[in-house]
Amino acid sequence: MAAGNFSIGGETSEARHPTPPDMPIPDRLNGILVVTVFCAAVGLLWLASQTRHWYELLGVGILYSYLLLTNYALLHEAAHGNLQSARRRNYWFGFLTGMLFPIPFSLICCTHRNHHQNNRTDAEMFDLYYPHDNVVMKYIQWYGILIGLFWPLVPLGAMVISLSPRALRERILGKSNLTGYLFANVRNVLVWRVRFETVGIIVFFVALHWLLGLHWLNTLVLYACFSFNWSTRQYIAHAFTKRDVIEGAWNLRHNRLMSWVLLHAEYDLTHHRHPEVSWIYLPRLTPPNEPRLSYRKQYWRQWLGPRPVTEPAPLPTLHESAAQ
Repeated sequence: MAAGNFSIGGETSEARHPTPPDMPIPDRLNGILVVTVFCAAVGLLWLASQTRHWYELLGVGILYSYLLLTNYALLHEAAHGNLQSARRRNYWFGFLTGMLFPIPFSLICCTHRNHHQNNRTDAEMFDLYYPHDNVVMKYIQWYGILIGLFWPLVPLGAMVISLSPRALRERILGKSNLTGYLFANVRNVLVWRVRFETVGIIVFFVALHWLLGLHWLNTLVLYACFSFNWSTRQYIAHAFTKRDVIEGAWNLRHNRLMSWVLLHAEYDLTHHRHPEVSWIYLPRLTPPNEPRLSYRKQYWRQWLGPRPVTEPAPLPTLHESAAQ
């Protein structure tokens, strides 16, 4: 697999733009980040089980939530084949970061590809509504995302795919606009890869709790903190943008510390234009005179709620990016 391609379970889903030769994947840096974040996450899980007061547990949970934002950024790189230049190493590092999320790596490769293909289409239009839509349900869906209810759908979807028969799986996931298009391509051999990786995640957490004597409730508190921190940011770079599959994203302006925590994820428009490029080059590829909204201002603007549709829907693409 050429670096910069989408991979599913370590295999190429279809031909993608190759990594530019003058922008090589930072294998060593990414590898150090994966190992450091993984070890720190295990350490915080252990520390959470040693706390005696709720405010101590909450403090560890907040730290954990930000650490896992970096872990998700690394997982996102792996889903694009940009975490490691070697295919097998990219897969196993992606599998490792997926265990912490937790999500099967093969599943996020598929769902994230669907995101790039369906960005700002009706299937992925949570911030807008048509006159015929149930506006109350739109508000419930939108604020559900903002308060942290998006993250639980990810491990729940993985369990449904792994455990349920095909007919029941399609009935459960296919009814929701929020999950239907994301899981639409999870079929056949990919289901077995997702099952294998789901078993690995379960074994990992059971072994971790047994070996370190962790408390499940404390672990759940840490993931509740992460659920809010991750979910509330998931649509910030797409909310109220133009309805275009590639251009429907923002390049936001954030402080330097958070930019590194997010691995430059605030440059989402540049990422959609150049998904084959590693995170470390996104600032370089962003035109210096291009307007960038304040991340904080955009975040609070989301809480004003969905808006009426003013543009026609774009058609889904067959590729993650048409930009050259």
